[in-house]
Amino acid sequence: MPTTELSPHSPQLYVELWVSLASLLRSYTAAHGLNGNRQATVELGEEQITVRHADAWLDLKRNGAQVVWTRHDGRSGMLELTEAGQLRSSTGEDEMDMVAEAWARELMQ
Repeated sequence: MPTTELSPHSPQLYVELWVSLASLLRSYTAAHGLNGNRQATVELGEEQITVRHADAWLDLKRNGAQVVWTRHDGRSGMLELTEAGQLRSSTGEDEMDMVAEAWARELMQ
């Protein structure tokens, strides 16, 4: 069975990372909701992820490697998906799972 390698600049690479980010958000919101029997919804689209819990929400929009995030409280920012599966901001790079966990923790409070 042939395998398909993703080149570092392949648009498909960012699609795969995007799906992974949505999966991480699902996992971490579920984990943070266990103690209080709370649940979040995670909607995944080709260029948008929306996470909702009660009145709180997080909206992510992707254009290639660029990710713009907006929160229910008006905060927003821009990140960039890296080929290594990290999220780069103006202050540095963080592992995608660490960013997803922080977002989930805040959302599920």
